[in-house]
Amino acid sequence: MRTILTLLFVAVLRPKTVTAVPFPATSKYATHHTHEIRRGVEIKSYHPPSVYETYDGGIDHPLSKRAEASVEDSAVAFIQLRHGIVVSDLQLVSSFYSDTASHVYFRQKANRIPFANAVANVAFNKGRIVVVFGSSFVNVSRVASPTPPLPVEDAIAIAEKQLDGTDKIYNPDHFPVPQLEYLMQDDGFVALTHSFQVRNAAAGTWFQAFVDAASGELVSIIDYVAHASYLALPVWKETLSEGLEMLVDPQDHALSYKGDTTSVTTASSSEFVFDYPLDLDEDPTTQANVDAARVNTFYLVNTVHDIMYKYGFTETAFNFQWSNFGKGGKGGDRVQISVQSNLGIDNAAAFTTLPEGMPGFMTMMLWDYTNPERDGALENDIVTHENMHGLTNRMTGGGTASCLRTTESRGMGEGWSDAFTDAFVPDFIMGQYVTNATAGSRTYPYSTSATTNPFRYSSIQTLNEVHGIGEVWANMLPRRPRHGQRLIQHWPHRSQRRLPPPLHRRPSSPTMTFVNARDAWVQADVNRYGGANKCTLWKAFANRGLGVNAANYVDDDGVPDDC
Repeated sequence: MRTILTLLFVAVLRPKTVTAVPFPATSKYATHHTHEIRRGVEIKSYHPPSVYETYDGGIDHPLSKRAEASVEDSAVAFIQLRHGIVVSDLQLVSSFYSDTASHVYFRQKANRIPFANAVANVAFNKGRIVVVFGSSFVNVSRVASPTPPLPVEDAIAIAEKQLDGTDKIYNPDHFPVPQLEYLMQDDGFVALTHSFQVRNAAAGTWFQAFVDAASGELVSIIDYVAHASYLALPVWKETLSEGLEMLVDPQDHALSYKGDTTSVTTASSSEFVFDYPLDLDEDPTTQANVDAARVNTFYLVNTVHDIMYKYGFTETAFNFQWSNFGKGGKGGDRVQISVQSNLGIDNAAAFTTLPEGMPGFMTMMLWDYTNPERDGALENDIVTHENMHGLTNRMTGGGTASCLRTTESRGMGEGWSDAFTDAFVPDFIMGQYVTNATAGSRTYPYSTSATTNPFRYSSIQTLNEVHGIGEVWANMLPRRPRHGQRLIQHWPHRSQRRLPPPLHRRPSSPTMTFVNARDAWVQADVNRYGGANKCTLWKAFANRGLGVNAANYVDDDGVPDDC
């Protein structure tokens, strides 16, 4: 049966004073992304350039003196002051509260219709003053009529044909009907679009489609699937050579299966024992090895869930969890893990991140570099990399899973996923087990040494693929021994030695850049630690070319004067 899955995005706002103009060559990765649907079929997506500002100790807003004012009302007042936008042209997406800050996400409206790619976010510190503001709100002087000439049924048929949409996989009651959304184009015209989801489970695809409601052209898509190029192994180990261990009590935040969700592993002896030894001389598809893969991915994804929970990826922060135990947010969206998927072989794993309330789908595959083949589900860095896509796509943009969509921001998503897997060692190699190669699956080992890994901010000039850009970002993140030691030495267990990225403080716009994210990281340190790590952070970034004056992929090694 051919059908289209639909979903109403939880909205995000945008103001009127930022005008979209044809993009300069220097920002090609920050505003555009080309999706190759299949050979010869490409769709180019555009996201308006964003304004991103951090305010160190914070600045007042119009409701600062009103103790009873909510953060939502305060955010609206600040955006009105900043952009002169009227309340009716703002749509609240979501709010999030942590122990150090509050975050509010909006999107812009025109003619009572929300924009798909004009968003804003405001963050407040504990004193309820503004510390971060990001916006890709646009000028609406050239906007399409709010009345769609093209029926939505025709738009669905057009998108289904181009995207090979085939599947009805959920109860339709779970999804709102297709909706109208405005979409800013890179020539400054605001098109009216029909917006809805399209999935093909057999092909492993899942898109949000935007069809021009006048011309019938498929003008943009959001690809919810993050592809990567690269158990029970303890979470602090990377490869099987380090040895399996019997581990206990992972929580029930994931479902691991082969083929379909009913094909799971049951206890091997008593009710709570899942003891399936691997036989690496046998094919990975033998029953014992399938059981081992399912058990290990179940353990690892649940354990990573609990680590991320400690650092703020909680129910109200849009996490993946079957039951939210009355703590807020939407439940019913645990991660579903498909092991030994037939969707591909080699260099293939994926995580499909959908908006909060819808499950995350992890797809693990086999590698045939060796005989017998090797299972990607048995290499911790691959599984963890995929899991991190869920965190970064959910936490950026208030649970919508619609940010990190340009080439540069998607590359940063790949980099964060690699960085989370990085053990606390000077040189770290991804994908050694599945490739059966000491060099692994990345261009260079991740390293503090510029000789071992020469990537710098300026390296992006010669890169045009998200994983390559991600390697640059992952290698400069300030959690390595040279500049990150002081930040992590108080965490006793190696699996906890992570400097959690300030995801909520990043701009919710898809046009986030390395520079924006660097500033968000520094601002997060101000909010949580009073700026105690400011110079450590700046030196780490500047060491790889992302100093205070870095811009347009040109290096700078400068740090603030007081560093």
